[in-house]
Amino acid sequence: MRFAKLAAVPVGLVLVMGISACGSSTKTVDQSASGAATVPANALIGVTMPTKSSERWIHDGDNVKSSLEKLGYQVDLQYAENDIPTQVNQIENQITKGAKLLIVASIDGTAITTQLQQAADKKIPVIAYDRLIRNTPNVDYYTTFDNFKVGVQQATSLLVGLGLKKEDGSDGDAKGPFNIELFAGSPDDNNATFFFNGAMETLKPYIDAGTLVVKSGQTDFKTVAILRWDPATAQKRMEDLITKSYSGDTLVDGVLSPYDGLSIGILSALKSSGYGTAGQPYPVVTGQDAEVASVKSIVADEQYATIYKDTRELAAVTVKMADAVLKGTKPEVNNTEDYDNGNKVVPSYLLDPVVVYKDNYKKILIDSGYYTEDQLR
Repeated sequence: MRFAKLAAVPVGLVLVMGISACGSSTKTVDQSASGAATVPANALIGVTMPTKSSERWIHDGDNVKSSLEKLGYQVDLQYAENDIPTQVNQIENQITKGAKLLIVASIDGTAITTQLQQAADKKIPVIAYDRLIRNTPNVDYYTTFDNFKVGVQQATSLLVGLGLKKEDGSDGDAKGPFNIELFAGSPDDNNATFFFNGAMETLKPYIDAGTLVVKSGQTDFKTVAILRWDPATAQKRMEDLITKSYSGDTLVDGVLSPYDGLSIGILSALKSSGYGTAGQPYPVVTGQDAEVASVKSIVADEQYATIYKDTRELAAVTVKMADAVLKGTKPEVNNTEDYDNGNKVVPSYLLDPVVVYKDNYKKILIDSGYYTEDQLR
C-alpha cells in the first residue's frame, strides 16, 4: 500500500471493492473477543444515525431498520441531530435496553469510547456504519464506501467540468489557468480527511503546474474544513472568499465541495455575488450524496456533479454483516489491512461510489430505482 497507518493522519488510500480490494480476494474474518454468540431472531439491535437534516441519513436509517425488521429483529433507530451528548445518551440507552448489537454512524468518531467499552463489557458487538469509530478496540467491523476514491472522483469531476479532463479519463482541450477554491468536510468526521486527501492527490499536480490557482491561498484541511458539514457555514465562507480574493474580472472558475449540502450553500453565495447569469455562469461545483435538491441543481446547470453512494447497498451489506454476527458466523469483509482506527485495524467492507453528471443522472439514479422521475422534477 502507498500509505502508513491511518491512526494519525489518513493519507493516500486507493481501495477497490470486491475481489480486487487491496490485491486480495474477498474473505471472512474471525469475530473479535467481544463478538456475541447466537441470539434469538427477535433480538434488539440499536441503530444510531447522526442527523435527519441530511436526507441521505434518513435513507440510511430507514433502509437499515426495514431490512433488519424483515429478518425478524427489533430495531431501536435513533437520530442525534449532530449533538454528541445526545448520541452518547442514545447508545447508553440502547445498551440498557438490552441491545445485542449496535450499528453506529458516529457524529464524532472519537467521542463514544466510554460507551463502546460499556458495550464490550456486555459482549455487545459494534459495527461502525460509514464513519470509522476511532481510538478504541471495541469496534468489530466497518461498512462504508471507498472514501479516498470519493475524493478522487470529486476532484476528477472538477477537472472534467473545467475541460482539463474528459469523462473517459483522457485529457481535455482546456489549458487554464483556472481559479478554484477548496472546501472540506467536518474535521471530527474521519471520512472528511479521506475525501480531502483523495481530492488533493488528484488536484496537486495541476496546482503545482499553475493550471489551477487557489486565489485565497487556503489549501490546508484545517482551514477549509466545515464543522458539522453545515451549509450556512459554507455559504459564509464562500461569501468571504469572493469578497477578499475576487473582484472585477477575476472570477471563480471552480469549487471543490465534498457534500451536496455544502454545495447548495456555496451556490447561494455565488448567486448573491452575480454568478448564474448569462454573462457570468456558475463555476464548476462538485458534491456528494446525490441529494434530490442537488440533482435538480445539476439538471438546471447550477451544481456540476455529485458522487452517488447507493445507501441501499450499504444498508444491505451492514444488515447481512449484523445477521451473521448475531448468528455466530463469520461476516464477509473485503479489506483487513487499511482502516486503522488508532487502536486496531478494523475489518471492513467497502462499496464503490459513482460520479453523477447531467448526462448520466437518469441512467444511474432513475433507471436503478433510487429515485423516480417525479422526485427529480
